Amino acid sequence: MPHSRRLPRVLAVTLLTALPLAALPAATAHAARAVAPRASGTAAAERAVSGGRLDWGIKESFQSYVTGPIAKGRWTLEGGAATTGSSRFRFHSATGSYDPADGAFDAAFQGGVHFTGHTKSDGTHELDLTVSRPAVRIKNGSGTLYADIRSKAKGSGRLSERRHVPFAALDLSGVNMRGGSSPLSLTGVPASLTAEGATSFAGYYKKGTPLDPVGLSVDLTDRKPEKDDGGDEEKPAKGGKGKPEDAGRIEDAAVDWGVRRTFREYVTGTVAQGEWKLSDGAQDGGALFRFGHGKGDYDLEKGTLDAEFTGAVRFTGRHLDLALSKVSVRVEDGEGTLSAAVRDGGGTAKSGKSAKTAKSAKKQPLVTFTVKKSPLRPDGKGLVALDEAPAKLTSEGSRAFGGMYAKGTAMDPVSLAVALDEKAELPALPDLGSEASASPRQKAGAQRSGKTASAASGSSAVPLIAGGATAAVLLAAGVAYAVVRRKRAGGPSPGGSG
Repeated sequence: MPHSRRLPRVLAVTLLTALPLAALPAATAHAARAVAPRASGTAAAERAVSGGRLDWGIKESFQSYVTGPIAKGRWTLEGGAATTGSSRFRFHSATGSYDPADGAFDAAFQGGVHFTGHTKSDGTHELDLTVSRPAVRIKNGSGTLYADIRSKAKGSGRLSERRHVPFAALDLSGVNMRGGSSPLSLTGVPASLTAEGATSFAGYYKKGTPLDPVGLSVDLTDRKPEKDDGGDEEKPAKGGKGKPEDAGRIEDAAVDWGVRRTFREYVTGTVAQGEWKLSDGAQDGGALFRFGHGKGDYDLEKGTLDAEFTGAVRFTGRHLDLALSKVSVRVEDGEGTLSAAVRDGGGTAKSGKSAKTAKSAKKQPLVTFTVKKSPLRPDGKGLVALDEAPAKLTSEGSRAFGGMYAKGTAMDPVSLAVALDEKAELPALPDLGSEASASPRQKAGAQRSGKTASAASGSSAVPLIAGGATAAVLLAAGVAYAVVRRKRAGGPSPGGSG
């Protein structure tokens, strides 16, 4: 059984030192709201949550137990989830609502984490737990984190799936949710396991067990008026394209691939102390890179697909300079291959020593993945979608990474979306919110900060802004909730789980 290791609940207050030394007075919630009164006779309109992320490690000691010498397991990410810092998972694409008048908040996020451990002789696992699609609901000062849970009971091995489980109770002491503005943020919120969460956690922990603190940041937008269902509905034009052809030209396409999670963590960690940069239209989705504007050919009957994409990613750091561009995907005989032009800028070497000359390579196959014929069949809107196909490194890919990984190493999964109709829409990238920076720009270990708005902006029962001597007093008192501070810790070596 994993140890219950209580994490220090150390939280900070952002200090805006450019303000005058006089501190804002400690105010009641009522007095704080009076600083920025609303227009007489009007109420703040409910706003929509549209985009943002939730950062949560679930329980750090459980992570250590899963990957440690007893369980000898691993965890993998699902649905576009990513990692941030040294032990937190990042869930994305928040949707929901927020009422600044009474502070009611309801937001759901996408992505999941799958834990496995205690491998049995038949290849199954005694420990098998998936936590996905977390949601946070706050009302009348009380907060709960919900999640979809798929778990195997300890002992019996019975597998169960439950949706929207009230998994963790959130301690919002001292936080007034009213009057917040966009982006709305909460940082370091203490969480504890509920009775339902304990059951879903396969009995590894009891009700009340402290979990990792929760942080979130979401964008708020004005709610769009509901559409009139009257006679203005757009009708399909006559003479337009019918069912997509089974063979022909690709109108548009995108391939999503994160290379390898532990490689990204290595790049930005304390060893390489580097970063990555995107160019030529490549996009960063947090846990993946998107190469778009795909063009090529497709044949359902033959089960073939050929597409070339735009975009490039360059990884740089200590003894590291590796660029991937001209990405292409070929599917034939049930197997897909992702290839790219690889340029070694002279920093990558198997020995770890810096190479003297830069090396350029023509396009070469990096990873392969299995493709059944059914995923190549377009839906009714003319879209072919392959979602998170497991990928393995080729021998050429191993050489491209300077021998860092062996042939057959599991790399990040490949997702492919192909539009056969000009009106078909490609899936959206994970939405991390307006304040997110998916591509690190600072050395590992450095504090990253940016201006965000607190959920209690202008209406907190605790002063959130101070200067001069008052700042020292607040820091010494350990005031609870941070508004701005974010920290990205260094990642592990490029190997490891995932």
